[in-house]
Amino acid sequence: MPDGAELLSENFQVLNRPVVRRRRKTFADIRIELSWSFAGATIKDTAYITHGFYTYPAKFIPQLARRLIVEHSREGELVIDPFMGSGTTLVEAMVQNRRGLGVDVNEIAALVSKVKTTPLDQARLQRAGERVLARLEDKAQNEALPERIDYWFAPDTKRKLLLLRTEILRVRDKDIKDFLLVAFAQILKTCSIWMQKSVKPTRHFDKPAVDPWQRFSLQWRKMLQRHEAFLLCLRGKELGGAEAKNADCRRLPCKDGEAALVVTSPPYVTSYEYADLHQLPALWLGHLEELAPFRQKFIGSQGRARTHDLELESARAERIVERLGRGKKAESVRHYFADMLESFAEMQRVLRPGGKAAIVIGNTSLQGVEILNAEVFEEQLHALGFATADIIKREIPSKMLPSVRDEKNGRFVSNGHAQKQLAYPTEYILVMEKR
Repeated sequence: MPDGAELLSENFQVLNRPVVRRRRKTFADIRIELSWSFAGATIKDTAYITHGFYTYPAKFIPQLARRLIVEHSREGELVIDPFMGSGTTLVEAMVQNRRGLGVDVNEIAALVSKVKTTPLDQARLQRAGERVLARLEDKAQNEALPERIDYWFAPDTKRKLLLLRTEILRVRDKDIKDFLLVAFAQILKTCSIWMQKSVKPTRHFDKPAVDPWQRFSLQWRKMLQRHEAFLLCLRGKELGGAEAKNADCRRLPCKDGEAALVVTSPPYVTSYEYADLHQLPALWLGHLEELAPFRQKFIGSQGRARTHDLELESARAERIVERLGRGKKAESVRHYFADMLESFAEMQRVLRPGGKAAIVIGNTSLQGVEILNAEVFEEQLHALGFATADIIKREIPSKMLPSVRDEKNGRFVSNGHAQKQLAYPTEYILVMEKR
C-alpha cells in the first residue's frame, strides 16, 4: 500500500492553501429536508432487485443513491463510489444508464458488489445452483479451517458448510461461482451461534440449529428471482455497466478528470466494527486468520506505517483530536481524518472540472467528544479546491446500524444500556463541486 505522502504529492498540489472558513459556525441552522429521508420506503423497496442479495451493515438505501445520481449526472457518464460497500451506488448507476466504478478494501464487499452488478445468463445460473444442491452428500470432511470458525459454528454445522463450500468451488464459471458464494456468505450468520438480532459479535449458545443446505437452497432461489428482476431493469440500458474492485480508495483505477460524480457513504471513525461484522464470510472465504491484521486495512487504522506527519487540513479536526487528549482513541481519530483527506484528494483527481462529490456522513461522539465528521469533511474538501454546492440534512429512518452508542467510549451497546445515545438520528449529504 503506498504511503499517504506519496499519494498526496501525486494527486494534487493545493494542500498548502489556507483552509477555507465556512460562513456558518455550525451546521445547526440547516433544516431537515424530509424529502431526502425516504421514510415511506419499505424493506421491499430498499431490497429490490440485487440490493437484497446480502445483509450489509451501514449501507445507505438505493433511493438516496438514485436521486443523487439522477440530479447530478447524465446518462452514459461515470459515477464512482470509493467506499462502495455492498455496491448500492453501482447498481443504481447501472439502472439509471450510467457507468459505475467502485472500490473497497474489504474483500467481502468487493465480492458482493461484483455479484450484484454482474448480469448472468438466468438459465445457466439456475442449472449451476441445482447441480450444487444435487451433489451434496452427507459425509466426513477433514479439510483444515481457521480455528476461529470453531468459535462460531457447531461441529455438525461446520461440516455441512464445508461440504457446501467445496461443491460451490467446483463450479467452473467464475461469475456463477461468485454468485453462489454470496448466497453461501449470506447464510453464515443464521447458521452460526452469532446472536441473530445483534450486529455486535455476541454468541448465543442456545440458538436453534439451522440446516445449512436447506438455508442455502432458500437463499440461492431468492437471489435467482431478484437477479431476473435485475435483468429486466437493465433492458434498453446500453450506456451503463459497472466495475467493482478490491482496491484502496486512494488509488482509484480511473483516469484524471474521467468521472462526472462521486456518490459515497464513508465509514465512521470506529470502522474496525465493520471488520468485526464481516468476520464470518471472511473466515470461510479465506480472507481472515486473525482479526487484528484484518482490521488494519480499514480507514483510520494505526497499523499502517506512515513516513510523514498527519496533516489534517482542518482546524476543527485538530481541535477534536486535541480534546481527545493523548492515547489510542485520539490517534485513531487523527489517522481517520488523515485517511479521509487522502481519499478526498483522489476524488479531486478523478472528477472533471464542475464534477460533484456527494458524500453522505453523520456526526457521532467518542469519549464524550463530538466527532463532527461533516464539518471536518467540508473544511478538508475546501482545502483541496472544492466549493460547497449544497448541504442536505436528512433523518435516517432505516439505516442498518445499531441504534445506540455508549456515551463514554462510542461503542455500540444494547437499548437497555444505562449510558447511551442515539447513534445516527440524522446525517448530512455534502454536495461538493470541483472548481
